[in-house]
Amino acid sequence: MKISTIQKRPVVLALAALALAGAATESQGAAFALQEQSASGLGNAFASGAASADDASAMWQNPAALSEFKRPQIVVGVHLITPSIKFQDSGSQPAAFQPLGGTGGDAGSTNVLPNLYVAVPLTEQWSFGLGINAPFGLVTEYDGDWLGRYQGVKSDVKTYNVNPAVSWKVNDQFSIGAGVSWQKIDATFTSKVNYSGAIAQAAGSAAAQGLIPASLVPSIIGATPGLDSSANIDGSDSAWGWNIGAMWHVTPATRLGLAYRSQIDYTVSGNASFDNPSVSVSPDLTPVVGLLTSTINSTALYNSGVTSKITLPAIVNASVFSSLNDRWDIMGDVQWTQWSKFKDLTFTRSTGTVLQSTPENFDDAWRVSVGANYKYNDAWKFRMGVAYDQTPVNDTDRTVRLPDQDRYWLAGGARWNLAQNLAFDFGAAYIWVKNADIYQNAGSTPSYGLVDGHFNFSVLVVSGQLVYSF
Repeated sequence: MKISTIQKRPVVLALAALALAGAATESQGAAFALQEQSASGLGNAFASGAASADDASAMWQNPAALSEFKRPQIVVGVHLITPSIKFQDSGSQPAAFQPLGGTGGDAGSTNVLPNLYVAVPLTEQWSFGLGINAPFGLVTEYDGDWLGRYQGVKSDVKTYNVNPAVSWKVNDQFSIGAGVSWQKIDATFTSKVNYSGAIAQAAGSAAAQGLIPASLVPSIIGATPGLDSSANIDGSDSAWGWNIGAMWHVTPATRLGLAYRSQIDYTVSGNASFDNPSVSVSPDLTPVVGLLTSTINSTALYNSGVTSKITLPAIVNASVFSSLNDRWDIMGDVQWTQWSKFKDLTFTRSTGTVLQSTPENFDDAWRVSVGANYKYNDAWKFRMGVAYDQTPVNDTDRTVRLPDQDRYWLAGGARWNLAQNLAFDFGAAYIWVKNADIYQNAGSTPSYGLVDGHFNFSVLVVSGQLVYSF
C-alpha cells in the first residue's frame, strides 16, 4: 500500500493553518490600535488630540505642536493596560473527534506600554522632536484546551516606533510640522490543530483512492480521538511611514489642530512550526496509522517559512482646544482611521502555497472625544474626558483573536507641578466594550469547531509620566 502517495486536500491544508487565523490582538483602541501614547492625554480621553500642547508627548498626535515649547523638554511615560476578556458560550460545537473544551478563562492580562518624547527648540522658528512608542499591539491568551482552541489560543503583536519630526513656526498664529516613522512589528500566533480530524480526513482519502480497505477507516477513527497538534507562527518586519500636521491659534485662548499619519505597509517574514503528537494504536493498525501520520506531517503539518502582507492604517485627527478662563479649558477631537485597507490576512509558505487566508473586511472607523481641565492652583491641574471609539470589525468576520466591539471611555487625571521645571502626570481610564457576538467556524465546524456566544470585556488603563524641562 503506497499510502505516501495520498494527495494533499484543501481541508487537510486548512487544518495546518489554524494558527494563522486573525492577525491582531485585543488592544485598547478600536481593532488593535493603541491610543495610550501620553499620560497627560489619557486624563482627557485624548480629547485634545492634534490641538494638544501640554508637553512633548503632543508631537505624536501633531508634529506642529513642537513649536509650542520654548525650552527643551523630555517626557518619560509608562502605561499599565489590563483588559478582562471572557467568553460566554451560547451553543458552541466541538470539532470532529474532539471534546468541546472550556470557555477559555480570562484572555486578558496586564501589559506594560512605555513611551519617550523629546522636544528641542532650535531657533525661534524651528523645533526638533523625537518620539519612541508602540502604536499597535497587545496580547490575548486563552486556556490551551478552550472550545475555540482550533481558531486561536495566543496572539502577541508588538510594534516599536521611532518618529523624528520637525516643526516650523510660520508666525505667532500658525505652525506646521512633519516627521518620519521607522516602525518594527513582531508577531506570534498559536493555536491547536485537530490532529484526529486530519487522520480521519487522510484515512477517508486513502480509502477513496483504494489505498486502504474502507473497512479500516472506522477502526482508525475509533483508535485516534482527542489528538491535537500545536501550531505556532513567528514573524517580523520593519517599514517606514510619515506624518504631517498644522496648528492654528485662532485667538490667544483657542487653537485648532489637524494631523495626518500615513499607513505603513509590511511584508512580515517568519516561520510556521507544528508540534505533532505521537500516535499509539494497536499493533494491527500501527503500520497504516504510521503511514497516514507521516503523510500528514510531511504534506500539511510541516515546518516552513511564511510571509504575509499587512497594512497598518492611516489616521486623521481634527481637534480644538480653548481656555474659557484662568481655571477651565475645554477640548474636543475627531479621529478617522482608514481600517478599510485591512481586507484579509493571508499567509503564504516559502514554496508559494497559500497556507491560510482569513477574511477581515474591516470598515473605516471614527473616534470622538471631549474633555476639560480644571486648574486648581499653580501646583495642580485636574483632567477629565469621555470618548466613543467605533470598531472596524463587522459581526460576520469577527474572530476569536479579535473579538472587538465599540468602546466607551471615561477618563480622569491630574498634573502635579513638583518644581518649576518638573511635573508628574497621572491618568486613568475605564473602558466599557459592547458585548461582541460571535458565530464563527472558520469555514468548517468539523475541522475548527463552532464558537457561538459573546465576549464580555472591559479595560482599565493607568498611566504616569514625568515631564522635565531644561
